[in-house]
Amino acid sequence: MKVAVVGATGLVGKTMIQVLEERNFPVSQLIPAASEKSVGKEIQFRGEAVKVVSVSDAVKAKPVFAIFSAGASTSKEWAPVFADNGIVVIDNSSAWRMDNKVPLIVPEVNGHAIKKGDRIIANPNCSTIQLVMALAPLHRKYKVKRLVIATYQSVTGTGVKAVQQMENERRGIKGEMAYAHQIDLNCFPHGGSFQSDGYTTEEQKLLDETRKILEDQSIMVTATVVRIPVVGGHSEAVNIEFENEYDIEDVKTLLGKFPGVVIYDDPSQAKYPMPILSHNRDEVFVGRIRRDYSKEKCLNLWIVSDNIRKGAATNALQIAEYMIEKKLY
Repeated sequence: MKVAVVGATGLVGKTMIQVLEERNFPVSQLIPAASEKSVGKEIQFRGEAVKVVSVSDAVKAKPVFAIFSAGASTSKEWAPVFADNGIVVIDNSSAWRMDNKVPLIVPEVNGHAIKKGDRIIANPNCSTIQLVMALAPLHRKYKVKRLVIATYQSVTGTGVKAVQQMENERRGIKGEMAYAHQIDLNCFPHGGSFQSDGYTTEEQKLLDETRKILEDQSIMVTATVVRIPVVGGHSEAVNIEFENEYDIEDVKTLLGKFPGVVIYDDPSQAKYPMPILSHNRDEVFVGRIRRDYSKEKCLNLWIVSDNIRKGAATNALQIAEYMIEKKLY
């Protein structure tokens, strides 16, 4: 079971390698691949040094899986090359997510959408993954009609440069700016790039990807994405309007039984999800579960998850595990 990690030296790539170790994934040989400037560097895997190779050399090594986290342009160029060589690509970029021929997968929610012979599988956006994990069991019973979402997203979602910017600001060091503004002691409603309609690409993903994963194009979504100075994970305030009336205790039961979701909700003890709680964990935490009294059939949730783990690396590895379990590779 040879496994290539393309983008192995990046923030998500490094976490993918860490998660491969933690989950005892059956790797016979790890093939870390990255851009030419990183070729020859060494990374640690299971206590041994492994040299980074070029992407073309990773193809020649004929892995069973190639897990990509190297940006959309790299994925567009190289994913078809791997796929044409019979290698299963699990891609963490936005390149293939909305391609009608490519399944967009959160295994707990829609693993059934993967078919034998699929050679490119898309990993959703981090904010979408934690959202649909909480929505799926509720949508199946009550049918989600409309979502109003505000996200509070970790700087890790932008990568190493953004984390470095925040750390530099905290130390009073002038350095490279990943953002147009100071991030420490600040927040700004800007994630991704702005579209002509005033929404950002990150906000658009919450609409498009949620509909595709939940297999329901009728769901209405409006979102505002905000970047905040934390590293532990993304938070989302989500207002859900259902087609059908719901029972609040049943909502808690459905969420509590759903694999990968943890209810963390006791306001009397100041117990609610926070990025510091989700940091380096794979669960999706849900709290502040309460009825919206301003409109019928509406519910408020607060959803928090580590965007680098379940929001990227762990979900990608879970897709590979699902394909092995179901003999789909």
